[in-house]
Amino acid sequence: MLSSLARWSLCSHVCHCHFKPRSFSSSSSSSSSSSSFHFSPWSGLQAWRRSPLNENRDWGPNGPEPQLFSTLSAADDEHDARIGEASSLAELGSLVLSTSDPLIKSRLSHLAYSRWRRENLPLGQFTPPTRPARPEQPKLVSPKDIPDPKKSGLPLNAYLLHNLAHVELNAIDLAWDTVVRFSPFSEILGEGFFADFAHVADDESRHFCWCSQRLAELGFKYGDMPAHNLLWRECERSSDNVAARLAVIPLVQEARGLDAGPRLVQKLVGFGDNRTSKIVARIADEEVAHVAVGVYWFVDVCRKLDSPPDSTFKDLLKEYNVELKGPFNFSARDEAGIPRDWYDPSSSGSLDKRETNDQKKQLRAVRERLASIIDLEGENCELTR
Repeated sequence: MLSSLARWSLCSHVCHCHFKPRSFSSSSSSSSSSSSFHFSPWSGLQAWRRSPLNENRDWGPNGPEPQLFSTLSAADDEHDARIGEASSLAELGSLVLSTSDPLIKSRLSHLAYSRWRRENLPLGQFTPPTRPARPEQPKLVSPKDIPDPKKSGLPLNAYLLHNLAHVELNAIDLAWDTVVRFSPFSEILGEGFFADFAHVADDESRHFCWCSQRLAELGFKYGDMPAHNLLWRECERSSDNVAARLAVIPLVQEARGLDAGPRLVQKLVGFGDNRTSKIVARIADEEVAHVAVGVYWFVDVCRKLDSPPDSTFKDLLKEYNVELKGPFNFSARDEAGIPRDWYDPSSSGSLDKRETNDQKKQLRAVRERLASIIDLEGENCELTR
């Protein structure tokens, strides 16, 4: 049943009036889904949406700063010209997805988002490539074939930074694919959906720039060790289901970045690389916005489906065989707006237990009140005899 509901976004024959936002009613939910009806978006979401274009694509001595200069080749000029000729956001996104060179992809992502913002281009419709273009290196292998740090040929800080760069490069493509792939359904999803994910793509391109710059400072580059393709595999599996895309990518994959960020920072500090640790800490901090965007639009889609977000999220993870793994960074997840009982069974148990205890207290109070009334009635009877 979930599949037929969640795939509404691809059913072009469905009347749009069937998906007007509706509020949830308590009769359609259980006590375990109470968090679904009290969703609180990230407090910084509106400020993030209104923020000006971020040109701080270099990492200076004191943190992010604008690029002072950039040497462009003839190939770069050709790519820039294609961005200048595009007529819609969806077409711009498709051009980024079709670019294989990582540094050019990162730069074009920023140019695409900047042009759309400055020139107020329409969203448009476009067909994304089956897969995003990729460079020859790094070689993509199974996760079990990724070498451990000691066998990678890279020092620990470069090893960790390369892995993060790979995540950020994939995140650029994941965000643009979401914009382009679901562009035919803008009337249902709303333009704000696409504006948010284009903004996410711009942020991710900046993060990749920082990682690439720091790798170069350490004497390495992206592609110097193998990488896996798990992130794009999850993207492919959710290509026909906007609810699944939101559940699997922002609410699982990107939320894992919130969990891993502090641990990664600690490892880099322990290694003695404070500069890289500050870059990673800043990236982790900015990822809160991306997870928050995912939560916001997942709840919005569920409202259109008149389906409780918490149970829909859990059912989608079962359907797509996605495993939630801790330890969880509860404070960052709370800030991003993910209700704990969506992903942590112990929180659901605690919630149910608290509600059961509250019910017991209420029943006890009622019994005590009734007992008092009965005693008073008995005393009154004695007085009237």
